[in-house]
Amino acid sequence: MPFTYTRTVRFQDTDAAGVVYFANVLAMCHEAYEASLAASGINLKAFFSNPEVAFPIIHASVDFYRPMFAGDRLIIQLTPKQVTGDEFEIAYQVFSEEVAGRSAAKALTKHVCIDAVSRNRKQLSEDLMQWMRKFEIEISD
Repeated sequence: MPFTYTRTVRFQDTDAAGVVYFANVLAMCHEAYEASLAASGINLKAFFSNPEVAFPIIHASVDFYRPMFAGDRLIIQLTPKQVTGDEFEIAYQVFSEEVAGRSAAKALTKHVCIDAVSRNRKQLSEDLMQWMRKFEIEISD
């Protein structure tokens, strides 16, 4: 089951036209990612400041379907998926509570696991694998 994160769009998230600035959608998605890690019992301080391992984003994309404005209440659903032994991706669906059932945007981030010192790829950790299993989509036959 996807992880669900709720957030209100702030004025600072918008551009001169009064709609959410495109890059801020990725920032909101990253907030949802952090909240999902914490909900899985992962210590965020240790995770993001680990001197041995890092998870940089190697690709990010966003598609927009409707504008989002300051004051809108957003529901962000994320679903992580392992791609290879050292890569994972997170698919995000962004909905506005004001327009039930219609997606406002979708995003995707791809991450790689690396040794923080050598910068070489390394296998995903078990705690990250458990996090992915917790929020992956269950496919029934």
